This record gives sequence, structure tokens and C-alpha cells, in this order.
Amino acid sequence: MLNDSKVEANIPASDLTRAREFYADKLGLTPTEEFGEEALVYRTAGGTAFSVYRTEYAGQAGHTIAQWHVADIESEVHDLKAKGVTFEVYDIPGTTWDGEIASMEGLGRAAWFKDSEGNTMCIDEAAAGR
Repeated sequence: MLNDSKVEANIPASDLTRAREFYADKLGLTPTEEFGEEALVYRTAGGTAFSVYRTEYAGQAGHTIAQWHVADIESEVHDLKAKGVTFEVYDIPGTTWDGEIASMEGLGRAAWFKDSEGNTMCIDEAAAGR
């Protein structure tokens, strides 16, 4: 049943215009579909998709909303910082930090930032062999 289905993330935005600008200017993403002032759909070259939709509940989750798996986390953090993205540092047990990049034994490395709507996003690089 669900095991054969695709899964998409839905990311809330209180201001869809502001979110579109953030995703374009900071993340380099362009929507592939638009649904008026209600939603934007993004499809990555990696074969996944996510929607950004208008709602008054944006930015209220206290956890990571979406995560991008990358091959070179240092380059991604560097490029995003150059575009004005600010990274978060959290107190996570068992985690060591090198600047904005967290290392978690056996899992790999990760860095977190908030989008224009206050949603927490993550980029990660898997540990070797994962």
C-alpha cells in the first residue's frame, strides 16, 4: 500500500510571496507549479518534490520540517551563508560542532537554518557507508 507510494513534504508559509523570494534568492529554487496565492510546488533534480502552502500556522513547529541530503555540506553551508542564510546551533547531546556544522557519530553531519517563515530546515551529509 503506502510502501509503493511517493511522499512529499508540505511546508507552511504565512506569506507566500515572501517564501517564494526566500526559496528563489537564498536556496536557488524555482516553483514548477503554482496554485494562485495558495501554494507553490518545487521539484528537485534529485527526484523529490515539496509544496509551500499558505497558512496562518507557519513557523510554529519546533522541529525540522524538511531536510536536504547533500554530498558536500561545507560547500552548501558556505554558499547559503554567502546568500544571507543564517544557521542555527543547538544543544544536542552527543553532538560536536565545527562552526555551524554538527557531527553525530555514525549518522554524519548536519546544519540547520530557518526559512523566511520560521520553519526549521536541515542540510545533511551522511556518514561514510550510509
